[in-house]
Amino acid sequence: MEAYISDWLNLLVRWLHMIAGIAWIGSSFYFVWLDNHLQPPQADADRDKGVGGELWSVHGGGFYHAQKYRVAPRVLPETLHWFKWEAYTTWLSGMFLLILVYWLGAEVYLIDPSVASLTPLTAIGISLAFVVAGWLVYDGLCRSPLADNGGLFAGILLVLSALLAWGLCEVFGGRGAYIHFGAVLGTIMAANVFFVIIPGQRQMVAAAERGEDPDPLPGIRGKQRSVHNTYFTLPVLFTMISNHFAMTYNHEFNWAILVAISLAGALVRVYFVARHSGRASPLPIVAAVVLLLIVAVAIAPRDTAASAGAVNFDAVRIVVHERCTSCHAASPKHPAFQAAPAGVVLETDAQIVAEALRIHQQTVVTRVMPIGNLTNITEEERRLIDRWYRSGAGASE
Repeated sequence: MEAYISDWLNLLVRWLHMIAGIAWIGSSFYFVWLDNHLQPPQADADRDKGVGGELWSVHGGGFYHAQKYRVAPRVLPETLHWFKWEAYTTWLSGMFLLILVYWLGAEVYLIDPSVASLTPLTAIGISLAFVVAGWLVYDGLCRSPLADNGGLFAGILLVLSALLAWGLCEVFGGRGAYIHFGAVLGTIMAANVFFVIIPGQRQMVAAAERGEDPDPLPGIRGKQRSVHNTYFTLPVLFTMISNHFAMTYNHEFNWAILVAISLAGALVRVYFVARHSGRASPLPIVAAVVLLLIVAVAIAPRDTAASAGAVNFDAVRIVVHERCTSCHAASPKHPAFQAAPAGVVLETDAQIVAEALRIHQQTVVTRVMPIGNLTNITEEERRLIDRWYRSGAGASE
């Protein structure tokens, strides 16, 4: 019953996380697009009252006229809409999932003994330290003079992101490392909203309510963090789906793959932001495509047909029973699983042979199984399964 409740929590919170994330990213992308499409106001009256840009658009059968003030209107409207709960809900639900899946299930999803021998408590402490330190380092950089030089600042962030990816992959299993990379970036994005963007907007609103000219600096700082957030978005989205692609996080150079794909995502946003502004160059999108092609070629499976040969099925059966059947059974022995993952049961010879393709794919090609290498499968055992599969995957010699 405990696992059943956990599954429902996972389902509902993951659903909420996805819905809130769509709302946050959608509004963020829209306002970046809107800012980059604003044109000088046509009416003198609008310019006189402080409008700095406007945009006409049509959507859903209606016409819209959006205006942005250079600082603030002389008189605030009675109703003023804020955009913050999308960000907060996305982060809170994401952290709940991090706790539910990767902290409570640290031994399964976070710790890989072949990477680092950690206790669950130590792994959780390191996880929390990475998330907190990521924000503190980033925020410190943003408040330093380095932030005034956009190119230099971007280069420093790239180097620090690479170090973050490498560090995470040195202490956690690949799957846990990737999701924590996204958690650090997602925390930075939400903290930008909570600590910088919204407080700056409150200062501007408070000044306008007092009849004073608002200080434009909080708005400038908020715009800077908002732009950073839009470049973080696609890398974070990749990490959210990365657990489906063991070919990336289980690779020997998983940290470099993570950096390359994240950089490709950021370059895609660079291209589209520039395109919205009418000054797009094809170089960012070309660089993103080249990076993805390089990764695809680098991690492509290598043909090891030469290693094929007659294999004693008794040896294969022993490996499967020792390394796989504790979870892949009608009644799994591992407490994390109430039913066999993906419904795959590997108790009889016939079941093992029937699932030969899946066993080979998961243990040899993607190396995702055993998950977190819970059962300590060896490289020699993986090679044995490879030879068995390539020799016909039969149940006899």
